[in-house]
Amino acid sequence: MDFFVDNAVGFALACAAVAVLYGLYLTWWLLRQPAGNERMQEIAGAIQEGAAAYLRKQYTTIAVVAIAPFLLLGFYDELGWGTAFGFLIGAVFSGAAGFIGMNVAVRSNVRTAEAARGGLQPAFTVAFRAGSVTGLLVVGLGLLGVAGYYWILTSVFDNSAESAVIDLVGLAFGGSLISVFARLGGGIYTKAADVGADLVGKIEAGIPEDDPRNPAVIADNVGDNVGDCAGMAADLFETYAVTAVAVMLLGIQFEATDLWLYPLALGGISILASVIGTFFTKVGSGSNAIINALYRSVIVATVLAALGFIPVTMAYDNGEFSFWNLYGSALIGLAVTFLLVAITEYYTGSRWGPVKEIARASQTGHATNIIAGLAIGMKATALPVLVIAAGVVGAYYTAGEALYGIGIAVMAQLSMTGLIVALDAYGPVTDNAGGIAEMADLPEGVRGVTDPLDAVGNTTKAVTKGYAIGSAGLAALVLFDEYGRGLREQGLDVLFSLDSPWVVAGLFVGGLMPFLFAALAMQAVGRVGGQVVEEVRRQFRENPGIMERTARPDYSRAISIVTGSAIREMMVPALIPVAIPIVVGLIKPEMLGGLLIGTIVTGIFLAIAMTSGGGAWDNGKKLIEDGLYGGKGSDAHAAAVTGDTVGDPYKDTAGPAINPMIKIANIVAILMIPVIASIHG
Repeated sequence: MDFFVDNAVGFALACAAVAVLYGLYLTWWLLRQPAGNERMQEIAGAIQEGAAAYLRKQYTTIAVVAIAPFLLLGFYDELGWGTAFGFLIGAVFSGAAGFIGMNVAVRSNVRTAEAARGGLQPAFTVAFRAGSVTGLLVVGLGLLGVAGYYWILTSVFDNSAESAVIDLVGLAFGGSLISVFARLGGGIYTKAADVGADLVGKIEAGIPEDDPRNPAVIADNVGDNVGDCAGMAADLFETYAVTAVAVMLLGIQFEATDLWLYPLALGGISILASVIGTFFTKVGSGSNAIINALYRSVIVATVLAALGFIPVTMAYDNGEFSFWNLYGSALIGLAVTFLLVAITEYYTGSRWGPVKEIARASQTGHATNIIAGLAIGMKATALPVLVIAAGVVGAYYTAGEALYGIGIAVMAQLSMTGLIVALDAYGPVTDNAGGIAEMADLPEGVRGVTDPLDAVGNTTKAVTKGYAIGSAGLAALVLFDEYGRGLREQGLDVLFSLDSPWVVAGLFVGGLMPFLFAALAMQAVGRVGGQVVEEVRRQFRENPGIMERTARPDYSRAISIVTGSAIREMMVPALIPVAIPIVVGLIKPEMLGGLLIGTIVTGIFLAIAMTSGGGAWDNGKKLIEDGLYGGKGSDAHAAAVTGDTVGDPYKDTAGPAINPMIKIANIVAILMIPVIASIHG
């Protein structure tokens, strides 16, 4: 059993390598699948070109922005170049996870459409394996970055374990900074293109979704990839890496042998379980066969991980914590994962009551659809927050009244990130496959395969966002504790008490941050979406041959508009979680502590309401498009399209971007501890 203590870092690196290598194998397999006829490849090539152009521009912009924090971290004596290079590693790995995953997705969409000629199972296999590449790269590169940089610092540079773990905060900051930009930029892009395409195409021109006559249709398909592949990958890479570092920071406080390495061993076990889980996705029969196949892989991986945690945990039963202190906390984390997935599925899945309620409300108009969607989003916060609260209390007492138990619970929860991200990245692949089938005029039977795959993808994307937000809240609590502990170690006697007006003021400022952040993100989508609407209208007006199918629209113009505007619009909201904590920390350390808690509490509620409500709106529209309440072209359908248009920036831009915003605020606070101590000490 001592193997998992003596070789924890090597074991984690080996498991990370397994994830990356298996991801490369799946990529090789995917690229060997047939890519369809010439027209299909032409459409897929346009999507690839647009996605690559956007990501190049986005990452070039982020690289310029990242120069300043890299130099500030390096030249500040209290932090130094160890933290600065950690920042660089976190930024590069976070960007790489999204970039590689997206590039696989945009090559798999056309292969999924072609596989759909052979039926449901072949198309499902291609789409899920494409999503698995992104998921496995997220956990593989995440664990590789954290464990690898720790090994370099301790073995190559001979740093102490405590010094190395502190330098890893820089890696977490790098991943977080990339994540908030990628989430915002990708979210603004995907929803501005989607909103613009839907408002003019579906409502004004009365043409179907993904109709090749719509000048914004390629931009819409590009957006699916830069938002839900690249953006989500960067987001959950950051959450995974930040959580691992946060739990290592907690573990370094204890004298028990190498307790800070326990989360790395848990991550390694879960990677092996996730790889095995990918083999259990055969689609059965019945109306819920697709989503059941996806969830089967998650359940198998979760059970295997729970079994694998046993020998690992026995190795760390060395006096500070008993086996059941640690293992019980890990099981609570896995249970929280299961419950968050189940609850989000209930509120966003088309087979359950909440989505049917939104579809039913669409019969009486646009306003009643909006009211129903807002209400469902608000209701959807209750159960997840109660689960998170129960998980926090349960893990704390299971670990013998120690915050380390909460850390282990959230690390166990996030150890399943590989398969959860696979569920998310599967979505844009199937969505694009349906679009390619429509634009390439493939037989109706192909859309009969891609449409149910896409409908499930809407639910899995919402489930992933709910999982990410829940884990972000738990991880942020662990980071908040590190902020308070760090201040005390610097000699500052701080107490975050409600008796202090500074703490209360901080709570209010922190509470407003997610609302201000979300408002700016929503406004950005509205502005860029408006530009797309004007461009689509212009092309329809100036080139009547488009609607008559005698002329081809200028797709590149819409792509160019969204690319440039999304990059500009992401800058201001991304500064909020960086600039406001810095200003507040300089004013008063207690106020910054209140800010962090306020941001966590309101951020979780707002993010869940937005992502679940938006997902429910989307699937309510899908139900009507499948023939309910008059089907496409009916008054109910028009109302549902309006609701979906409102829900789009809710679920794919503002809501999910709150997740990295919460954690980056906490990481900035931790990095500011030496500065705060020098000013207020």
